[in-house]
Amino acid sequence: MAGLERFVAAIEGLNAAVGKLTAWLALGTVLVCFATVYLRYALNTNFTWLQEAYIWQHAIVILLGAAYSMLTGNFVRVDIFYGKMAPKRRALVDLIGTLVFLFPFLAVVGWVFLRSFLSSYAADEGSNNPGGLPNWWILQSAMLGFTFLVFLQGLAAIARSFLVFGGRDDMAGTASH
Repeated sequence: MAGLERFVAAIEGLNAAVGKLTAWLALGTVLVCFATVYLRYALNTNFTWLQEAYIWQHAIVILLGAAYSMLTGNFVRVDIFYGKMAPKRRALVDLIGTLVFLFPFLAVVGWVFLRSFLSSYAADEGSNNPGGLPNWWILQSAMLGFTFLVFLQGLAAIARSFLVFGGRDDMAGTASH
């Protein structure tokens, strides 16, 4: 069981670190958005690449922050039932939900994201807008990051479930980082 606990701690440590980095990127998104608006309305100038940069940053925050949201339990769930369940029942719900819903979803999304990324990378796809950002594949790599990090967090949820089944009721539910 100690190995399983270390496995959970490693995955959750990674996702906590990525989540904290994306929080700083969210601040960067706000600052870039402010700069875009200021340049447009105060100085009457516009940079397409700057507009696209804050859109990219926002997308990356959402994509790479998803696993952290899952880690901390800050996602949509019907807590009126889940919150009142005993630890072993919550662990069973987490286990079934991860295996039946999350992993198949990630398999489909990951396949689509991978194909899109490879196509974009091979074509060196860039923005359709004049003066926009090149290398669209950089943003699409964040979609692969989403798939990977959420998959790892799903593995951690499964491992937590097994720890609870083994008597570790303190491991039920989500971690608090």
